[in-house]
Amino acid sequence: MDWLNYHHMLYFWTVAREGTIARAGEKLHLGQPAISTQLRQLESSLGVKLFQKAGRNLELTETGRLVYRYADEIFSLGRELLDTLKGRPTGKAIRFVVGIVDVVPKLIAKRLLEPALQLPDPLRLICYEDSLEKLLSELALHNVDLVLSDTPVTGAMKVRAFNHLLGETTIAVFGTKELARKYRRDFPKSLDGAPFLLQGRATAVRRSLETWFDSQDLHPAIRAEFDDSALLKVFGQAGEGLFAAPFVMKDEICRQHEVDLVGEIPSVREHFYAISAERRIKHPAVLAISSTARNDLFVK
Repeated sequence: MDWLNYHHMLYFWTVAREGTIARAGEKLHLGQPAISTQLRQLESSLGVKLFQKAGRNLELTETGRLVYRYADEIFSLGRELLDTLKGRPTGKAIRFVVGIVDVVPKLIAKRLLEPALQLPDPLRLICYEDSLEKLLSELALHNVDLVLSDTPVTGAMKVRAFNHLLGETTIAVFGTKELARKYRRDFPKSLDGAPFLLQGRATAVRRSLETWFDSQDLHPAIRAEFDDSALLKVFGQAGEGLFAAPFVMKDEICRQHEVDLVGEIPSVREHFYAISAERRIKHPAVLAISSTARNDLFVK
């Protein structure tokens, strides 16, 4: 059986936190040669390189970042154990890191994440927003627990990750009260020549909308394009044009952005996925998100 030397892990963890062996030595009251020897022994026992030179400092390798995350949890649990035995309340919250693909509508992301914050055990939610490719890299390094996306991961992305479909929704068109009154009549034919605000070209819904426009022989006047869904709705609220958004969020969109529903497009649908590093969902927060999405938010 392989055994982990926790003294070596402590030295590694301290060097990673301090950035240099010299500063770690001051913290641990040990000489630099002793710490260097312990680090070499840890790398030898694990069979991996944990640090690389960065000027006068040391920085973690990709594997080193993974080991550091586990070490951080190990020593955090150790402190919690001591506090518990001494009768001190820990108040420790579960750390839940979520990567949100930047094209996912903010209202959808909020609704999807809310169940995680309602768990009985305290949870510290940490959200990052970036492209799917960058977030998948972070998922592979175990820097994030979950990725929320509007597109699934494919084999072409060469990342070991698993898709969990949370649900799908049709798309609807919204506009200010004045625009809605004007273009609601004879919808969707009324969209031909209508001022329209589109999502960025990288989004799945943009591609679906353009395909639908072509199939219906519609040529809306595109006023602007936005990668940020929230900014698109702000311009829509200002009356710059009609815009498309998930039908499932129609009440929140109308209330928050002071717009009205123009019409629904049943043939254009948007899908949302939870992408994890594990085939089977085990994390309690991910289970809560998946269950609520399928049984409440995206109920047909």
